[in-house]
Amino acid sequence: MTLQVCIMTPDRIFWNDQADEIILPTNTGQMGVLTNHAPLITALDIGVTLIRSNNNWIPVALLGGFALVKENQVTILVNEAESAQTIQVDEAEKAFEEAKTRLEESQGEKQRVEATFVFKRARARYQVVKQLSI
Repeated sequence: MTLQVCIMTPDRIFWNDQADEIILPTNTGQMGVLTNHAPLITALDIGVTLIRSNNNWIPVALLGGFALVKENQVTILVNEAESAQTIQVDEAEKAFEEAKTRLEESQGEKQRVEATFVFKRARARYQVVKQLSI
């Protein structure tokens, strides 16, 4: 038995396929989902979700949203989703380094919140392309 995983963004269905396991980036840490998982709804943080299908791990950068797990179906609603195939490695590395610097240099509450968002997004994209090369 497998999970039916559907990742939806505001403008498209990003992923809709079977999976053996999925690891979600929740607001309280990573959460694994296998078949027959208890029903739940959880908020998702900006981060990497890992989808295991046919013994292959597929990394996907998710930019915040929600996940519903019910009856071996995982429905993920996110603002944005990106796979490693659509991300340039050099661009992702440069954006990550710039975001890290911006976060370290941020001053004041508003600037820190904005820098944290940019940093999390850049880190997720960088982690996705790095995992593909492993």
